[in-house]
Amino acid sequence: MIVRIVQMTFDPLKTGDFLNVFNGVCEQIRSFPGCRHLELWHSTNPDNIYLTYSIWDSQKSLDHYRFSELFKSTWAQTKVLFSAPPVALSMEKTWPASS
Repeated sequence: MIVRIVQMTFDPLKTGDFLNVFNGVCEQIRSFPGCRHLELWHSTNPDNIYLTYSIWDSQKSLDHYRFSELFKSTWAQTKVLFSAPPVALSMEKTWPASS
């Protein structure tokens, strides 16, 4: 299982544009093969930072999504709204071990 965390910093005047994009695709992402969970988090200070938290069956599942047309079109609409480069992390649980 892979946890994917992506921090995105937006132009403060464009956060509404991002939310429109996200709300338009979030259910498609949630139903993408291999996606187990998707959440959107919002920083309280400063309020132009958002973070996606998603859980994927495997790195292969995540990569399949990342090379899909859904991702490409969503990312094209999203990246033009950034005021700083995004930070993405793919993480695997190390401890405690799953039983």
